[in-house]
Amino acid sequence: MNMQTSAVMAPPAPKRIHEMRIPIVMMRDILLKTMFRKNVDMVTELSRAICLPIPVTQELIDMGRDQNLIEATGTLNANNGNEMGYQLTDAGKARALDALSQSEYFGAMPVPLDVYREQVKRQSISNLIVTREQLTGAMGHLVLPDELIGNLGPAVSAGRSILMYGPPGNGKSSISNGIRDALGDMVYVPRAIEYAGQVITMYDPIVHTAIEEAEDDINTLRKTTGWYDTRYVRCERPTVITGGELSLNMLDLVYNPTARTYQAPLQLKSTGGIFIVDDLGRQAEPPQALVNRWIVPLEESKDILALQSGEKFEVPFDTLVIFSTNFHPNEIFDTAALRRIFFKIKIDGPNQANYLKIFSMVAKKRKMPLNEAALIHLLKVKYPTIDNVYANYQPIFLIDQMIAICEFEGIPYQMTPELIDRAWANMFVKDEHIVK
Repeated sequence: MNMQTSAVMAPPAPKRIHEMRIPIVMMRDILLKTMFRKNVDMVTELSRAICLPIPVTQELIDMGRDQNLIEATGTLNANNGNEMGYQLTDAGKARALDALSQSEYFGAMPVPLDVYREQVKRQSISNLIVTREQLTGAMGHLVLPDELIGNLGPAVSAGRSILMYGPPGNGKSSISNGIRDALGDMVYVPRAIEYAGQVITMYDPIVHTAIEEAEDDINTLRKTTGWYDTRYVRCERPTVITGGELSLNMLDLVYNPTARTYQAPLQLKSTGGIFIVDDLGRQAEPPQALVNRWIVPLEESKDILALQSGEKFEVPFDTLVIFSTNFHPNEIFDTAALRRIFFKIKIDGPNQANYLKIFSMVAKKRKMPLNEAALIHLLKVKYPTIDNVYANYQPIFLIDQMIAICEFEGIPYQMTPELIDRAWANMFVKDEHIVK
């Protein structure tokens, strides 16, 4: 898949302090804390540590010197291009300790929330156009009816919410992952954002997959003093997948009382990407309550979060939300909630022809030879007992069961009516009363 790396405009690197739009004292204190905690003393090292261009870093150092918080060491470092070294004065160390007692955050300078909003617009999920070819390519390992791709495509391109529903075991989770793979480009994720003097950490290696810089890119970066704002990390479009463990408090800011910083909630981390709510209806909270929490974000493309103080503020909501459930939507949602979910797509089990395609593909992959008598027995004897209801998971289940039996019995992989019967018996539990 081709990465559309030119599609997203990179955030421009700040050139001067006054372009930063962060409280000046906050910037100075983060510099002091970083010098104290990381023991770095060269401008180039500090520039990398706080993720700002060298001229801006030098401005901050000069400000610290004017306030007698930083002093030059008076020695040039031959290993660093004869750079002048800097260190904290006693007053600077005292200020760093005082600042650390208020917030342990140091390192990358945060991006102001208003500045991040501008970048979110530049890389919005709604700017993407996903073609049939891209979506089919990403779903190539799945056997899906043409009309399903035709329904999914416009939903993904619109960047709006999608509800996928239908019987279990028919690939709703696999389709969600295929949608993620079809996006195929990148976004810039801030390491941290700032609002009202508070730091909210955003970049999360568990959620975000950083795109490695090539060596040539790094050399070019050094020569040009940065072609984008390195307070951001270039990443693949993020995907957050939650299931039965999802609770409403996971959608709130997480406050760390020790570090005195906040961590972004899951939906904010998924900005520019996909948020998949799998197995809706299996969570502790009722589905209606979960969807009610999403009503404002889904309708207004903004979310409302709260600080420890109780102050509420708006953050961008730019995420393709995919709800996946085995329940019929009318069982778990009221009409108002259903109206707010833009696309509703039923994922049914395969017809007999597609079922046989899946069976054949799995058998080939598992090196299990097909047997006509066994297949006829499966289709004519076993499936009528469940009203010929086919599901995508069944071929994998049956073939893996037969493989396990063959390996136990010490016989070559084979498919027979008898092995079909033994595998089938493990796919369903017999309905019977158990005396306790």
